Amino acid sequence: MQYQIQGTPLPVVICNLAPNETMICESGSMSWMSPNMQLKTQAGGFGKAMGRMFSGESLFLNHYTPVGGNGMIAFASSFPGSIRAFQITPQQSIICQKSAFLASEATVELSVHFQRKLGAGFFGGEGFIMQRLSGYGVAFIEIDGSAVEYDLAPGQQMVIDTGYLAAMSETVQMDIVSTGGIKNAFFGGEGLFNTVVTGPGHIILQTHPLSVVAGVIGGAFSKK
Repeated sequence: MQYQIQGTPLPVVICNLAPNETMICESGSMSWMSPNMQLKTQAGGFGKAMGRMFSGESLFLNHYTPVGGNGMIAFASSFPGSIRAFQITPQQSIICQKSAFLASEATVELSVHFQRKLGAGFFGGEGFIMQRLSGYGVAFIEIDGSAVEYDLAPGQQMVIDTGYLAAMSETVQMDIVSTGGIKNAFFGGEGLFNTVVTGPGHIILQTHPLSVVAGVIGGAFSKK
């Protein structure tokens, strides 16, 4: 499979497939394709389907395979931002925010990822349930806005405001900390908690979280 990521601020990834190569995506994620792409919709087992539902994805995945020759299929972003490609291997899985998955090769496995600490789930902005991409192959995820990446050394930490953590290595630990009292929370504009990630591992931050945009829009309408 060969691919190109094109366009801003609503990018698209265009994938060129050899015969019998298969891409998977959620229902409705395909944007355009060559006429020889064959569609099969599969759940991939009850456990995996339920895991996808809890992580914010649909129960079923669409499988697209070219028949009778090479094929082309495109997947466009649903929100202004970035599309990032990851090479998934058995030694290199990634954890990403809910609804980040766009498409991947069929050899990539999607599953639910529960945070190790309950506090990180209930107060940490990214939610108790995230997505885990494992197996092997190329996977594409959506980033809200631009992506900023850091490599954290063992024990190195980063404090992140709610919603700005897009993806991280499975070796990175996630927790929450208080912003430092009720006065700071209500008058400092940062809320009660921040997310703290601890290395080793790679993290990807996003500059324009959908949750923040929704809050700004909702606040503007409430003032009218």
